[in-house]
Amino acid sequence: MLRAIARLAIAAPRQVVAVAILVMVAIGVFGVPVAKSLSPSGFADPNSQSSRATQLLTDKFDQGDVQFLVVVTAADRFDSPAARAAALDVIDQLKRSGHVTGISSAWTSPPQAAAALVSRDQKSGLITAGITGNEADQQTYARDLSAQVSRDRAGIVVRTGGVAMVNLQVTEQSQHDLLVMESIAIPLSFLVLVWVFGGVFAAALPVAVGLVAILGALAVLRVTTFFTDVSIFALNLTTAMGLALAIDYTLLMISRYRDELAEGADREAALMRTMESAGRTVLFSGTTVALSMGAMVLFPMHFLKSFAYAGVATVALAAVAAIVITPAAISLLGDRLDSLDVRRLVRRGLSRAEPVQRPVDEQFWYRSTKFVMKRAAPIGLAGVVLLVILGAPFLGVRPGFPDDRVLPTSASAHQVGDLLRSEFTNNSETAIPVVIPDASGLSEPQIARYAADLSRVADVPSVSAPMGAFVDGNLVGPPTAATGSASGSALLTVESTAPLFSDRSENQLARLHDVPTPGNTTVEFAGTAQTNRDSVDAITSRLPSVLGLIAVIMVVLLFLLTGSVVLPLKALVLNVLSLTAAFGAMVWIFQDGHLGALGTTSTGTLVANIPVLLFCIAFGLSMDYEVFLVSRIREFWMASPQGGVADNDESVALGVAHTGRVITAAALIMAISFAALTAAQVSFMRMFGLGLALAVLADATLVRLVLVPAFMHVMGRWNWWAPKPLAWMHQRVGFREDGALRHTGRRVK
Repeated sequence: MLRAIARLAIAAPRQVVAVAILVMVAIGVFGVPVAKSLSPSGFADPNSQSSRATQLLTDKFDQGDVQFLVVVTAADRFDSPAARAAALDVIDQLKRSGHVTGISSAWTSPPQAAAALVSRDQKSGLITAGITGNEADQQTYARDLSAQVSRDRAGIVVRTGGVAMVNLQVTEQSQHDLLVMESIAIPLSFLVLVWVFGGVFAAALPVAVGLVAILGALAVLRVTTFFTDVSIFALNLTTAMGLALAIDYTLLMISRYRDELAEGADREAALMRTMESAGRTVLFSGTTVALSMGAMVLFPMHFLKSFAYAGVATVALAAVAAIVITPAAISLLGDRLDSLDVRRLVRRGLSRAEPVQRPVDEQFWYRSTKFVMKRAAPIGLAGVVLLVILGAPFLGVRPGFPDDRVLPTSASAHQVGDLLRSEFTNNSETAIPVVIPDASGLSEPQIARYAADLSRVADVPSVSAPMGAFVDGNLVGPPTAATGSASGSALLTVESTAPLFSDRSENQLARLHDVPTPGNTTVEFAGTAQTNRDSVDAITSRLPSVLGLIAVIMVVLLFLLTGSVVLPLKALVLNVLSLTAAFGAMVWIFQDGHLGALGTTSTGTLVANIPVLLFCIAFGLSMDYEVFLVSRIREFWMASPQGGVADNDESVALGVAHTGRVITAAALIMAISFAALTAAQVSFMRMFGLGLALAVLADATLVRLVLVPAFMHVMGRWNWWAPKPLAWMHQRVGFREDGALRHTGRRVK
């Protein structure tokens, strides 16, 4: 297949490029509007207890699909005539919208319920409501309602928040962040490409391949939205990874093409050989990365599934675009591939001579690798210790659930959330709704006894039940708007003073679950604390099988590539090590709040989905560089006498010498793409971008160019060992380099 593509590129390069441009335009027109169909949520397990309870709240208790909050603040008191008039005007607009249900407020609720909706300083009052409709409609309604009510009225400040506004503002912020990221990543990457590739045309080629991959992935995501929910955050991954992988693959192919020309091959032979070697590596690498990312589809959360869809589509399209467009462009450009060499212009401007091509064994990468292998034990041990120390903070990770604090402090949803946490005695985020789905066989005293028992749990100031409010087991007041019974179901609301995501909150939730239910009937818990527990459980329960699947896939694929069982196991260990620095940095900076949490709000937790997401993506990218390096090392090993340690070390040094510059340049450009995500104003995307950038840089430098040579020197000839049955299998089904070339140590003959 690769030879056929190379022959087509040589015979009809103009036609191939023209078709690629037409395809890019077509998929771009279809795929670009995808943002309008994406979801801002998807962090929760849709099959969990909290999701079932939330659905019951919507269906049976008229609480709306998402919460919409309005805070009305006066300079003097919340009940001043001006504040009351403003609040009643807001309530009237909400009622007239037709999409709002379950309205309660500090001005219209019964006195006991109203007291919980007033701030401690008596200056702010709260209006709570629910917005109905699917996610797209919810955001439209929230945007329109917020625009209508969020205006100052004679010194009265009105701000909107709640889950509805969090979802809306996360969506709008993510779309803005995507434009910022592209405006940073693409120009910087192009500048680095110009310096690495030399010619401007050569530098423009990977950007063009990246655009094809990105637009194609957007089209795939839009098709996917016809069948299931897709997270809007997948767009950030699509853009960053599409550009980064396209550059990786194109850089590898152009570098190999130039190597073949330098060895004396003519253009057609060099292009054919490039496709047979580097083209095969690109396809193999793409398969490896795609399978690693595809494993995320096993998690129930739409957030992680969406990254699986986006990751697989982006990797596959980047690999296909690279092996189809790159050879055609190389054939079409010919000598112009290296034209407009900026480096040459700079040297002329500085009156410097053109650099002389030195033999391989005199180049930096060859000599540095030999240096590492001569001191393999101390250097390798030092590298491992350094990564372990950097990763140590991850031992204290606390998984959490995203709330309004993922938004910048300028967002109204974040401001309302801060006000609720600091000024209101009862925070709807900490409250725990308890739904009894089938209460038809229960008597009122049974439900009252259950509510009283719940109220005795530590950090529970009160429990609202259909028959009244309970404190410390005693009935103290009439029912409130936060309770009710409908269609044979009953609702109780447990107020909580335990901070979210804390040990107190976890212990409280466990004790609430331990309270015997009335008549041993089933109850369902909702609320942020329960949602967080369900999400963490959904991840941890599936994590061993997902990690095991990824490990098996990687070992099998690397065995098929190398014929060794040692190198795949080495890759697993070193790839995990390469992630330790990124995981440690995430906890130290974003959870513990060091370095000012890089401008975000530290909540003392990490969004539970992000470490899993980072692992699957970064692990796949680590395998990308592993394939680049090991496939070239194996070429030299197969061309050597294979006599022992000396041949092994020489093969490693030559492999690094021929790929070190490519891997380092590719990692730098990929790190730029991911680091651009740190410009995002949604905090967990900033964390995600930094984590990926650190993981890629650590892998491409310390791991790939230091620890790998050290390990392979220590193992010597055993690097290439496999049991006889597996060796026999590899001879028949493995990937082999046909016509392996003999290497003298200086050049391939």
